[in-house]
Amino acid sequence: MSKLRWDEVGKRTYGTGVDRGVLYQYKAGEFKNGVAWNGLTTVSESPSGAEPSPLYADNIKYLNLMSAEEYGYSIEAYDSPDEFDVCDGSAEIASGVSIGQQDRAMFGFCYRSMLGNDTQGTKYGYIINIAYNCLASPSERSHATVNDNPEAETLSWDVTTTPVDVAGYKPTASLKIDSTKIPAAKLALLEDILYGTANSAPRLPLPDEIVAIVGGGSAETGITLTPVSASVEVGESFIINAAVVPALAEIEWSTSDSTKATVSESGVVTGIATGSATITGKITIDGTDYTDTCSVTVTA
Repeated sequence: MSKLRWDEVGKRTYGTGVDRGVLYQYKAGEFKNGVAWNGLTTVSESPSGAEPSPLYADNIKYLNLMSAEEYGYSIEAYDSPDEFDVCDGSAEIASGVSIGQQDRAMFGFCYRSMLGNDTQGTKYGYIINIAYNCLASPSERSHATVNDNPEAETLSWDVTTTPVDVAGYKPTASLKIDSTKIPAAKLALLEDILYGTANSAPRLPLPDEIVAIVGGGSAETGITLTPVSASVEVGESFIINAAVVPALAEIEWSTSDSTKATVSESGVVTGIATGSATITGKITIDGTDYTDTCSVTVTA
């Protein structure tokens, strides 16, 4: 045990700034085709609910029942992506001609908020903030005359959300990723998914996939190989946690003793001898190799 200390050097942290906004289109149960949101100025979170409802019995306060919490936020920006028009209730009926009051499409959204401290400033880190199942509400827009002190017009939207499932927890519509608490390689793998690479389009993974990427697996990545059981028979398959493997990934299997067991390209265990063999999966994502291993007993 140690005595509490306040305001130690390097531990005076603060939050500031907002950047790297991304809009994800919702299609066929996935948030994909992410596009950069330029001109983002403010994102204001406004959760609601989680209010106590007191119950009384025996002339005293018996307990509090808490209502469900809902997550909402607002966006302010100088501009919005063209892909957001359908989320804002607009439809283009001819080239350059659009109408409003249309059905509003659901979307996903993420942005960074910067973290600073007393020694590194804003280079200390950042939070990746994610929101799922978002619907934007119409908001007031003012068009003012140009005068001797001109200002750029700002746009704003109020956004409501619907939670998504999270294994082992209550559903949620918001998720935060702290860059100061995640290994750099795992964070880079996640950001390749969020922001895209030369070979893959940006997409927004669901919470369970994000957990699989940043937690577990090898020290370098979130890739995890899981045997079907502790004792694998010839002809059974190994499972790669599919949530971890981005599209276009290449998978290559190998074994420590090919006389005891081999693994086909599809991950099926083959061979005729019995004994212990270490099976290794190498996964190539955008030209970078990641590996993880698991030891199993192979039986004929």
